[in-house]
Amino acid sequence: MSIKQEPGREQWASRLGFILAAMGSAVGLGNVWRFSYVTGENGGAAFLLIYIAFIILIGIPIIMAEFTIGRKAQSDAVGSFEKLAPGKPWKVAGLMGVAAAFLILSFYGVIAGWITYYFTNYLTGTLWTAPAEGYESFFVSFITNPVKPLFWQFLFMALTIGIVFVGVKKGIERSNKILMPLLGILLIALSIYSLTLGGAQEGLAFLFTPDWTALTDPNIYLAALGQAFFSLSLGMGALITYGSYLSNKERLPGAAASVATLDTLFAIIAGLMIFPAVFALGMDPAGGPGLVFMVMPDVFDSIGFGGSIFGLLFFFLLAAAALSSAVSLLEVAVAYFIRKFSWSRKKASLIIGSIIFALGIPSSLGQGVLSHIRIIGDRDFLDSFDFIASNIFLPLGGLIIALFMGWGWKKADALRDSDFGETTLGHIWLFLLRFIAPIFIFLVFLSSIGLFG
Repeated sequence: MSIKQEPGREQWASRLGFILAAMGSAVGLGNVWRFSYVTGENGGAAFLLIYIAFIILIGIPIIMAEFTIGRKAQSDAVGSFEKLAPGKPWKVAGLMGVAAAFLILSFYGVIAGWITYYFTNYLTGTLWTAPAEGYESFFVSFITNPVKPLFWQFLFMALTIGIVFVGVKKGIERSNKILMPLLGILLIALSIYSLTLGGAQEGLAFLFTPDWTALTDPNIYLAALGQAFFSLSLGMGALITYGSYLSNKERLPGAAASVATLDTLFAIIAGLMIFPAVFALGMDPAGGPGLVFMVMPDVFDSIGFGGSIFGLLFFFLLAAAALSSAVSLLEVAVAYFIRKFSWSRKKASLIIGSIIFALGIPSSLGQGVLSHIRIIGDRDFLDSFDFIASNIFLPLGGLIIALFMGWGWKKADALRDSDFGETTLGHIWLFLLRFIAPIFIFLVFLSSIGLFG
């Protein structure tokens, strides 16, 4: 199948730039903020084992599928399906990806705004000593304020829009070439420091000594697959979009394995950073989403002066990780609107970024003045958007991508276009996409909406 190059379409300047950008998409709050509390809520080591199994059996095959679809079509998340399967309904996966990008970035921008606020407070020295009301009350009074969180959300979204506004090479690739190595160095340094604290032994046991009875709980499988999708940016079109800026010279299997491996390592190292510190203070590892905002500052304060530097670097790391992922989410939507309406990159970035900011306002106010409003079950706006995106759009998008790659393409074409060729690995990849991934995703999806388990 011959695919015509879209006029004026950008490409990555280098393979390294592409891998770092794809890692930037995957490595974000999902690895540090979300991974820490989801692992804590699901028993630690047993969850980690299931999570890694899902990364291997489902995560890597779908990353490969998304890269292959994007590079072959040289288009955005929706346009790729329209080019490769014109007139067929496969493009619904791309549309769900664009919708997920809107939803996730709307609440992601809110949380990233909180992180930026904390980083600024550490930078100015405000949080170097405990506030009079305590760290927990400090956090609650901030997120329930109707104005302050909106300002920081706006600031973060403006930065995200600015990077996408500049373009693929000068904005996305250049920013990730700086952010990703810096993130890696910071994360390793902070985890080594955390392991010197009193809770290192308990933290390591929690993360690496499984409680096998936890495996009988079906919720742990739902949580692990949801975390794998969220962390790797599966099913949201980001990897299709990034893959579409690749030339045919680049080999895909190595890139997919690199992204998945490094993303998982980031998550585990983040666990090494957080859990020893949590146990050192006698805190609950299942502290929920507020863990990094209410527990970690207490940890830093207990360390003394060195803890303040630790806190500054920790929240800088979180802000940088959030930014790299936010950029990829915005790019999914921007790339679609550039093609669909022939908008310029600058126009699409400003309009779509502004809409997503507005969409995030209820998630911000839902912590305070709109906290009485419940959307899905007992969930507020932020949790409801997270639930819809993480448990419906992403799994269904990933399911359709797996089926499209596994069954929608001729076997020989899929093997050739993925760079696997007629190899054993290539055939295993297609088997996983055709049978294993769809079954697991579908069962977990049914469980997440209450129809199974």
